[in-house]
Amino acid sequence: MGNSNFVDYVKINCRSGSGGNGSAHFRREKYIPKGGPDGGDGGRGGHVILKGNAQLWTLLHLRYTKHIKAGNGGNGGAQTSTGANGKDAVIEVPLGTVAKNSATGEFICEITEDNETHIILKAGRGGLGNDHFKSPTNQTPKYAQPGEAGKEEWIILELKLLADVGLVGFPNAGKSTLLSVISAAKPEIADYPFTTLRPNLGIVAYRDDYSFVVADIPGIIEGAHDGKGLGLRFLRHIERNSVLLFMVPADSKNIREEYSILLNELKQYNPELLDKSRLLAITKSDLLDEELTDEIKKELPDIPSVFISSITKKGLTRLKDMIWKELN
Repeated sequence: MGNSNFVDYVKINCRSGSGGNGSAHFRREKYIPKGGPDGGDGGRGGHVILKGNAQLWTLLHLRYTKHIKAGNGGNGGAQTSTGANGKDAVIEVPLGTVAKNSATGEFICEITEDNETHIILKAGRGGLGNDHFKSPTNQTPKYAQPGEAGKEEWIILELKLLADVGLVGFPNAGKSTLLSVISAAKPEIADYPFTTLRPNLGIVAYRDDYSFVVADIPGIIEGAHDGKGLGLRFLRHIERNSVLLFMVPADSKNIREEYSILLNELKQYNPELLDKSRLLAITKSDLLDEELTDEIKKELPDIPSVFISSITKKGLTRLKDMIWKELN
């Protein structure tokens, strides 16, 4: 997933199709000059539909598609023939996409499975033909029902990455380096904060041909829940992760305090995130000797923790074992 091509938020104008008009036709044949009403119904308009596509990883293909319009239904015809239904507008999206109403913020649906579909904007119904309105007291109704108008709304599509593990840490905590070592992902890596500007996904091979998916989330800073740094934009990707792997570098001034700040940012954004399984990895631990490691262990928060180094690959096997245990 190339950084420049990762799009996780789009706002599009959707318009469902109008229903066709019912027909007010009367039966007219050579030997039946005054036949009864035989007007058919109008066809329904086209729906606007979201469809999950497991081959998509981003909303990039919708970045410049601002208007989605479904087809209108056809009008009813003679001999009670129904008009054709309007063509549905199908929007393919990656798994993990959430749709919301732009004006109200109301949740519409979420797509989590391949080929899953959901109508986000219903079409107008077709009008009834005059055949429906005949009665003993009105045997020749000269009217039919018009089709129902379609709807138009601005819809927000947000992608929340579907990953088993989310990497949580301050900028430059070693998240991208870890992902590049334990998976085939190639995130941008450099020795300065905010190298990662967009989430990256990596598939981690485990024992006996098993695997799990890890998401490298751009670094969090204190105040991220208020929009500071890269802000709220990427915190939503953590919502779908089963396990949160907190990463704090060994040269941090206070590992427990840094962990508490990260935890508080998640709590302020969404308290339900605290219900997820949590692990702590002390990164860059190749800088530590045994005595210093023992001292740091005394200060660690009360969650499963491991000392790792992505450079020397120290502790990575144990880290994978801990993650797999939490996932299963």
